[in-house]
Amino acid sequence: VQLQASGGGSVQAGGSLRLFCAASGDISAINVMGWYRQVSGKQREMVATITDRNMADYADSVKGRFTVSRTSNNDQLYLQMNTLKPEDTAVYYCYAEYRQRYTGRQRSAWGQGTLVTVSS
Repeated sequence: VQLQASGGGSVQAGGSLRLFCAASGDISAINVMGWYRQVSGKQREMVATITDRNMADYADSVKGRFTVSRTSNNDQLYLQMNTLKPEDTAVYYCYAEYRQRYTGRQRSAWGQGTLVTVSS
């Protein structure tokens, strides 16, 4: 399974960016997709997750500013980031929990990461 993330970049504080992640491969169903972020030297932290029933969860630090969404076929994920702050600067990773098509096993996967830089 591959998770291809894109949409990162540099923006000034107060600006917006939209991240995109597409899943492909041996997938029967994706249960949960989400975005995590990591700053060098720190642990990776959850930013936002969304289930296949569109139940979303957000880190307190991004509530009201970020919106996570999925396409109707559930294999594409978005993160709309508004009112960005310098502390949002990090590498953002796409994540998915899915069921394999041929084995039926539950697996998880990470994308390669996309850098978001917010300057003050």
